[in-house]
Amino acid sequence: MKKIQDKVRKRLRRKFSIKKKIKCSPERPRLTVYKSNKYTYVQAIDDFQGITLAAASNLEKDLKNIKNNVKDIGKLGEEMGVRLKKKNIATVTFDRNGYPYHGIVKAVADGVRKIGIKI
Repeated sequence: MKKIQDKVRKRLRRKFSIKKKIKCSPERPRLTVYKSNKYTYVQAIDDFQGITLAAASNLEKDLKNIKNNVKDIGKLGEEMGVRLKKKNIATVTFDRNGYPYHGIVKAVADGVRKIGIKI
């Protein structure tokens, strides 16, 4: 149990360290990714106003068919890219939330880039 707690504690330390360095503006919101064992959540957040501009997860009714694996999760990134395009957001700052940049996190970023959003 202690090993799991240490793993989470280290990820949170990385998360806050990264968040301090990220510069966001209303024109360039922070795109953050959170992943659990079953679901993945992606949000575009305006830190100045403290609001979520757009969000997507495979927990939603129309995105339920997206499994939480590297092959399918790119579709979630593409859906997030479409939602950002509707809000007229062309560039975002990617916040990997303390996770290593590979696997699911990288697939989400690639999916957003595929739609034409600059990260």
